Amino acid sequence: MSATDDQPAPEPAPVDEQAATGTNQTAVGERSKRKQREGVREAVAKRQNRGRRGDNEPREGGESTEDRRPKRKVGCLIGYCGTGYHGMQVNPPNKTIEGDLFEAFVNAKAISQDNATDPKKSSFMRAARTDKGVHAAGNVVSLKLIIEDADIVDKINALLPPTIRLWGFTRTTKGFECRKHCDSRIYEYLIPSYAFLPPKPTSELAQRLKSEAAKYPGVTRDDPEGAEFWAGFYRSLAEAGLDESDVRALVDEVAPPAKKDADGIAAEPLTTAVPASMSEEHYRRVKQIRAIENAARRAYRIAPARLELVREVLKKFEGAHKFHNYTVGKPYSDPSARRFMKSLAASEPKLIDGTEWISIKIHGQSFMLHQIRKMIAMTALVIRCGAPLSRIDQTLTNIAVNIPKAPSLGLLLERPVYDNFNDRLKTFGYDGIDFDQYAPQIEAFKMKHIYDKIYHEEAKENVFHGFFGFLDNFRGNVHIFDYLTAKGVSEKTEAVALDAKLDNDDDESDLVGDTEG
Repeated sequence: MSATDDQPAPEPAPVDEQAATGTNQTAVGERSKRKQREGVREAVAKRQNRGRRGDNEPREGGESTEDRRPKRKVGCLIGYCGTGYHGMQVNPPNKTIEGDLFEAFVNAKAISQDNATDPKKSSFMRAARTDKGVHAAGNVVSLKLIIEDADIVDKINALLPPTIRLWGFTRTTKGFECRKHCDSRIYEYLIPSYAFLPPKPTSELAQRLKSEAAKYPGVTRDDPEGAEFWAGFYRSLAEAGLDESDVRALVDEVAPPAKKDADGIAAEPLTTAVPASMSEEHYRRVKQIRAIENAARRAYRIAPARLELVREVLKKFEGAHKFHNYTVGKPYSDPSARRFMKSLAASEPKLIDGTEWISIKIHGQSFMLHQIRKMIAMTALVIRCGAPLSRIDQTLTNIAVNIPKAPSLGLLLERPVYDNFNDRLKTFGYDGIDFDQYAPQIEAFKMKHIYDKIYHEEAKENVFHGFFGFLDNFRGNVHIFDYLTAKGVSEKTEAVALDAKLDNDDDESDLVGDTEG
C-alpha cells in the first residue's frame, strides 16, 4: 500500500502571512507601473503618428481623416471696401466681409475642414464691426490658423476679391482677443466742403432760422460768406434767364411726400428725379437750375475762418461724455452711453475731380452705433445754421435732441490701436500688431477701392447734397430742429423729440454691435 493511498497527507508548512502580503503588493505595484509605462508609450506613439495616418484609416470616434496640422493664435490685419456687403459680421444669408474672409481661410487650408462650418471653433473674433457699406483700411480679426505655408498670405489673397485684402498676420498669445485688447480705434470721415454751407435761403430750414433769429436776436452767428455764395448762385440763374421760385412751386405741387426714417427725419435723401407729370419745358428748366447749383457747389472753396470753426466744433467732442444723443435707444442714464474721445481733427482741404474734400479723423476708445455719423452731422448742422457752439455741449448733457446721421458713404475705419498689448507681445518675442509696416499697400488700396469709390459716387449721385437738401426742406414737426435755431431747446420739445425717436426707431435690423457702423 502506497503512502499516497493509505497515509494521511502531510500538513502544509506554516505560512508567513506578512511576507506573503508584501510579495503580493510588490507584484501588484510592478504590474501597475508596467501598465502606466505602456500607456505612456502608446500615447507618445499616437502623437508621433498623427498626420501620418493613411487616407483610408479612420480616426477614433469617427473623426475626419484629414491630416491634423498645428494651429497658432494670430491677429490678422485686413482691409476692405464695404460696398456691396451687408456689414462686417457674418449674417446669413446676407453677403458679409467675414463670410468671404472665412471662406478664403478654409479654401487656403489655413482652417481645417473639421472647423470649416463654424468660425467659433477657430475662436474667430473681430476688433470692430462695421455697418452696411462702411469701409475699413485697417481692421483686425483674431483666430487660430494653420500658418505652416510660407506663402499662406498670398494664397489667401488669391482667393479673396480685390476689395478685401489680408495685409499680414502677427503671432499672439493664446488669450488674445482682438476686440477686448484693443486700446482704441481711429475712423476717418470724408466730406465735401460745400456741406458746411448754409441752407438755401428759400428752404424751410433757412426760413425758420431767420424767423427765430428775429425773435431771439444776438444768439446765432451771421454768415456773410454763406450769404455771398447764395447771392452768386441767384446771379447765375438770372444770367441764364431762370427763376427758381416758379419751378420750385411746380415741383412741390407734384412731388410725392417723403418717408420718415428711424429717426423720424429722412428715409431717403432729396430725390433728383423729376415728377412724370411735369411738362417738358419745366423739366428742362429744372435740369438747368440743378446743373447751375451743382456747379456752384463743386466750385466752392471753404474759407480758412469757416474751416477753423469746424475744428473748434470737433474739439467739443473730445474727452469723456455721455453720447446718448448720438446713437439709438440709449437714455442719458445708461452707463454704456459714456464714451471717451481722444481726438478729432479736420485736415486741410483737398481738391479731387473739381470738388473740395475735407478728411476728419476721429480717435476714440470705443463707439456706439451711428455715433460718428451723428457727430459729423451735428458738426455740419451747427456750422450751416450759425448755431452757438455751446449747442454741442448741451447735447452731451441730460437733454434729448433728434440728431440725423450723416451718409455712410464717407465713413471708413482707419485702424484699431493696440499700444498696450503690443508691449506685452514683445516680451514673448512676437512683433506687435502694426499697420505701419503695410503703409504703401494700404494707401494704394484706399485710393483705388475706397477713396475713388466715395468720390465717384458723390459726383454721380450728389449724396451729401441729397442728405442736407432733405433736412433743409423738411416739413414735418417744425420743432424737431429747434436746437439749431436761436430759440434753442426746451424740456417740452426735448421730450417730444425723444419719444418720436424711440417710437419710430426701426433701426434694430441694422444694429450690429457696440461699435460704429
